[in-house]
Formats: sequence, C-alpha cells, structure tokens
Amino acid sequence: MPLLDQDITKGHQKQAAAWFEDLRNQICSAFEKLEDELAGTNSDQEPGRFQRTAWSRNDDPKNGGGVMSVMKGRVFEKVGVNISTVYGEFPPEFAKSMPGADKDPRFWASGISLVAHMHNPLVPAVHMNTRHIITARDWFGGGGDLNAAFPNTQDTADFHDSYKQACDKHDPDYYPKYKKWCDEYFYIKHRNRPRGEGGIFYDQLNSGDWAKDFAFTQDVGRAFLNIYPDLVRRHMNESWTEEQRDELLYYRGLYAEFNLVYDRGTTFGLKTGGNVDAILMSLPPEAKWR
Repeated sequence: MPLLDQDITKGHQKQAAAWFEDLRNQICSAFEKLEDELAGTNSDQEPGRFQRTAWSRNDDPKNGGGVMSVMKGRVFEKVGVNISTVYGEFPPEFAKSMPGADKDPRFWASGISLVAHMHNPLVPAVHMNTRHIITARDWFGGGGDLNAAFPNTQDTADFHDSYKQACDKHDPDYYPKYKKWCDEYFYIKHRNRPRGEGGIFYDQLNSGDWAKDFAFTQDVGRAFLNIYPDLVRRHMNESWTEEQRDELLYYRGLYAEFNLVYDRGTTFGLKTGGNVDAILMSLPPEAKWR
C-alpha cells in the first residue's frame, strides 16, 4: 500500500498540520504583544495586528491551501507567519528532485514559514520554518536563522543556545550537524558571504521513529518562540540613525538575493502551485542595492 494511503500516515498528517497551526497562533500572539509594549520610536503609532488571508492551491480547495498571516506594525515593519497544507502530484520534472516522488508523484506537505523584517536596524531580522512532507517516503525539515544588519554577539550566542538546548534534548549530534548545515545552506555564493548569523537547518529527517522526529520538530518551533521575542525586547526601544537605517536596507538586498536565487522553499512553492504572495512573503518591504 502506498505511504499516502496508509491510515497511520493520515493520522500523522492531522497531528502535524494541527501543530503548525497552533505554533502560528502562539507566535502571532507573542508578536502582537511586542507591538503593544513598544515605548521607543514609532510608539505614537497604533500597534500592528495580523491580517489573515486564506488561499487554495491552484485556486482549487481540493488541492489544499493555506493561510497568510501578515502584520505591518510599528515594531515589525513586515512579518509573515504563514501555514499551509497542500497535496496533489508533483510536475514530472520537479518530481525527479524530490525523494520518493520518482516512484509515485503524489505528495502531501504541511508547514509553517516565518520571516520578520524590523523597523529598528538594531533588532535582528529572523527566519524560521518547519515542515512535514510525505511522498513514497516521509520526513521533517526546517530550522531557524538570525539575520542582523548589525550583529550583536550576545544576541547571536543566545539564539544559538536556544536551538542547541532543543537539539541536545533529542540527540547530542544534532546541533553541530544542523548548525553546519545552516551555515552552508544560507550562504550567498555570488557574494561569497553568509546571509546572517546562522542557527540550525535540517531536512529529510526520518529516524524511523515518527513520534521522536515530530517531537524534535515541535521543540525547534518552541526554541524560536522562547528566544526571539526576548531579542526584540532588548533592542526595540533603542534609538537609531538614518545611516544605520540605510545599512539595513542594503543588508535586506542581500537577503532578497538569497531567497530569489537559492532558497528551496521558494522553488518548492512555485513548482507546486502555491500562492505566489505567500511564497514571496519573505521579501522585505523595502531594500537597496549599491
């Protein structure tokens, strides 16, 4: 019986999709709280709130879909926390590059994807995603990485420590392995430089114990939620200069280059009939190139 047809797999699908939705709700709540707490620049403006927009894959609900949650506020210049659950068949050419799809082009994929671009240049931007994909095989993937225009040693250390604790809880080999993978993956080859301060990245995780791998993926999401709002609070009330803001916009240009040229998630979304606005949510609201 093909993997997608198994009852136990369908149960896994429901659990994973429900978790991604719950994590989305927790993160959106935490970010709106930050909007309420701002006391520095922009505090005379109204706090931002997430606007949610549902979409269907290929404009057909039978193919699944997702919900975009986007906020343009006074702390978060633009933040998207998107969830999706899509299914169908991979296009023949794309199927060749997906594990298990060469045997059966059908797929099911669910996940959460987050990118935050901040008004204050001293508050680091961030990316996080986790996902579960099922073809003739099944696996988890995801991670999170910090992207500061002005890196802060303590912020970087604390961000990494949060993920290290999550990894060490499951396997002492995970953190060094997934940190290295993140450093190599989020590298802008044509600029010969990393995109940011790193974090962790993992893909095709299938240890043979679905519950164990799912628990790890959940802890990756919790690790992000445990540390990133704290980093925002450290700096969101600090003053900045126009020169710093200018440097932020140039840095965002590098971020955009990576996402458009190298990012697998962008390619996956576009190749599988995802919502273009949701896929390109990661792009900054404003950027510059020298």
